[in-house]
Amino acid sequence: MTLEEIRKKIDAIDNQLLPLLTARLDCAQQVAAIKKESGGPVLNPQREQEILDRMETRSEKYGKEIRMLYTAFMESSRAIQHQILGSGEEIRALIRGASRDLPDSRRIACQGAEQAYSHQAALRLFPQGQPTFYPAFGDVFQALEEHTADFGILPVENSSAGSVSDVYDLILKYRFFIVAATTVHISHCLAAPPGIRREQIQEIYSHPQALAQCADFIQSAGLKANPFSNTAAAAKMVAQTGGAIGVICSQQAAKTYGLDILSYDIQSTHNNCTRFIAVCRNPVIPPNAQKISLCFSLPHTTGSLSSVLSRFALNGLNLTKIESRPLADKNFEYDFYLDFTGNVHQPKTLDLIASLHEELPRFSFLGNYLELE
Repeated sequence: MTLEEIRKKIDAIDNQLLPLLTARLDCAQQVAAIKKESGGPVLNPQREQEILDRMETRSEKYGKEIRMLYTAFMESSRAIQHQILGSGEEIRALIRGASRDLPDSRRIACQGAEQAYSHQAALRLFPQGQPTFYPAFGDVFQALEEHTADFGILPVENSSAGSVSDVYDLILKYRFFIVAATTVHISHCLAAPPGIRREQIQEIYSHPQALAQCADFIQSAGLKANPFSNTAAAAKMVAQTGGAIGVICSQQAAKTYGLDILSYDIQSTHNNCTRFIAVCRNPVIPPNAQKISLCFSLPHTTGSLSSVLSRFALNGLNLTKIESRPLADKNFEYDFYLDFTGNVHQPKTLDLIASLHEELPRFSFLGNYLELE
């Protein structure tokens, strides 16, 4: 057969399949109507597993491929049922009740010290804000928990050094809401107390992320790198301690604490950016929000992650990040942190989130927000 003849054969088969597939999805609507009366759950793992096993066995030659097709079909059927049943009323109510505008507050919590990169992010997101600085990331979350701050500013990932794991762990622990985000261009410098020459320095201090971002410079200069809680806090410490020690920090931090800048732009890549988020106790969802963050764990079934991710593709949603973090006191069990583009004011996106809320363990809607570039 020629390619054209095979394509005509495929078209003919598709014409036969389409009415059957449509009838199958009509059955999903009928099932939903019955479940609406009986109150039964949409997801029936045992029933789905039986169907998948049976179809794979009967298919023989293309067993795995048929199983994959039927898995996608199951996802579509469940999506129809969730939509008809209006699943996830708890999460729908949370989103309906969310404020559309950020509260007018100046109480901003930042980790580090004045002129830290988090300080720059805070001023970009809240120009009228009055940041208070805390020694550790956990202290920022605690300030929100104790109502001594209304917003917390935290770094979550760097373009060259990757995710800030401690912050992700705290996000998953506290389950506060992300209400805004921004990206800050990072330009590190080597600074030291006045009068200290570069060749005198053997040890430097900075945040582990900054040290990772400047790894090439540190290695070529033969410097001993010491981790510190924050770049600006390290600059302040070096200024107060004095002597032949250096710091990797921003130019603003070096100038603020009276240090001499010995080398500029020492990061390994010049397109070096860090993404910061603003977290709050209550959700804020502006009408033009364009990024959504979720957290969930997965059932112990084969292909569960692939199954969940396929539902985003089904709805035309673009995933921008997925991060797994181990659960404390659990063996090889994980929470997944997910970012994707979308707006929960759109019915299809809300239906997806509501259905995931019903089906997935430890599900949390972490926010739908604007991200400033």
